[in-house]
Amino acid sequence: MIEYKNEAFTDFSQEGNRQQMEAALAKVAAEKGAYYPLIIDGEEVNTEARITSLNPSLTSEVVGTVARANTDLAEKAVQVAARTFESWKQVAPQVRASLLFKAAAILRRRKFEFSAWLTEEAGKTWPEADADTAEAIDFMEYYARQMLQYAEGMSVYPYPGETNECVYIPLGVGVVIPPWNFPLAILAGMTAAATVAGNTVIVKPASATPVVAAKLMEVWAEAGFPAGVINYLPGSGGTIGDYLTTHPLVRFINFTGSKEVGLRINKLAADVAPGQKWIKRVIAEMGGKDAIVVDSEANLEEAAAGIVASAFGFQGQKCSACSRAIIVADVYDEVLAKVVAKTKTLKVGCAADPAMNMGPVVDENAYKKILEYIEIGQSEGKIVVGGKAGDAAGYFIEPTVIADVDAHARVAQEEIFGPVLAVIKAEDYDHALAIANDTEYGLTGAVFSQNRAKLEQARRDFHVGNLYLNRKCTGALVGVQPFGGFNMSGTDSKAGGADYLLLFMQAKSICERL
Repeated sequence: MIEYKNEAFTDFSQEGNRQQMEAALAKVAAEKGAYYPLIIDGEEVNTEARITSLNPSLTSEVVGTVARANTDLAEKAVQVAARTFESWKQVAPQVRASLLFKAAAILRRRKFEFSAWLTEEAGKTWPEADADTAEAIDFMEYYARQMLQYAEGMSVYPYPGETNECVYIPLGVGVVIPPWNFPLAILAGMTAAATVAGNTVIVKPASATPVVAAKLMEVWAEAGFPAGVINYLPGSGGTIGDYLTTHPLVRFINFTGSKEVGLRINKLAADVAPGQKWIKRVIAEMGGKDAIVVDSEANLEEAAAGIVASAFGFQGQKCSACSRAIIVADVYDEVLAKVVAKTKTLKVGCAADPAMNMGPVVDENAYKKILEYIEIGQSEGKIVVGGKAGDAAGYFIEPTVIADVDAHARVAQEEIFGPVLAVIKAEDYDHALAIANDTEYGLTGAVFSQNRAKLEQARRDFHVGNLYLNRKCTGALVGVQPFGGFNMSGTDSKAGGADYLLLFMQAKSICERL
């Protein structure tokens, strides 16, 4: 088998790659406005109720419409998934893994096309879209290889007069609820992990990005996944989301999204429904309020570059995004000046334009929420760059830096999920780490320092699931930096790590007396 390695990012400075992306955008433009039905048991299901997906760079433009499921169709999907599980669980792990390898190959061939869809539906710039697609390929390749290892079972010690083994078996029916900010990569990873382990799933895509999810269904089908293994069920979270979460035949819920929704899912799943035979398993990644700490002994230029890249990549709409820069007093003014200067160079505009560093935020709700937080920030600190909406044709917001923010201010504590950076002054390095940990979240964080003792202190004391030293706090790679956080950031499930698949399986010990 070819050794696993991360999918290479596309170099758009090469003319050939630029032409392929432009051709893909033209192809997607020709397909905009199409309708996508539900997929249950491999069959298309049409509904009168629809979800309309808009281009956030040009809100007058419809990317596509998808069918909207109700509880009756959710029930049908659960019954199909439960029935299909009985045969799918019998399929050899090697066969299931081969389907993921096939899916990865298909997605790799359609890489530019999917990146174009991400640009048009999610508002991702070319590099951000390309990274999303590459990560989706990585998840498929990585989890397939991990399943082949788990197929060998758990290593156990021999005992005289017996044969003993411990094997991994799938859980059952799962619900996959992905976020809109990585509508391809995270959806692909959540679905791939659950199904390669032998489970069947119902995918309820984010309402802001259902078309990308519909396109991914094409990949699963072409790869050869049997009907009923992956079911596509767009709909209201409060309606079918709750229905699926509480259904007695649902064995697990795999969720990525907000803290509020994650906690609700966890609470609903904890209740045992009539006829339910198991404790439901919840795998949840719920966001963050991530900080980059800059020490007085840091490379200040690199620190400023890391802050800006982490804060404003994909418009700050990453759960790993830097929303707090915590800078030691001795270098505060200098670092702030560098951050401001670098932020002012960022270009905001249509995501399809390769000259842009930032595109729009995802939808009207996000747009209004972020602008409200900017207004709050005006009273909690000093806006030193940005602070305004951009071109009214889309959901554009200037990258915004708010200086002199108190560590307990709202913009320093609440997840904004947009291009807003709170800059906080710390008395010294110990104080900076204390501020960094003074949040209910614990997803990612970074420290810039040239002092080895201080870096080791961060290793020990900075309480986050993903800690980065002398680099930005975004951009975890599958198989390289397993991703997941502490506290209200979720269950620390470590997506893209060697133990992730264990969340979708259970161990069965078998002993035979000779």
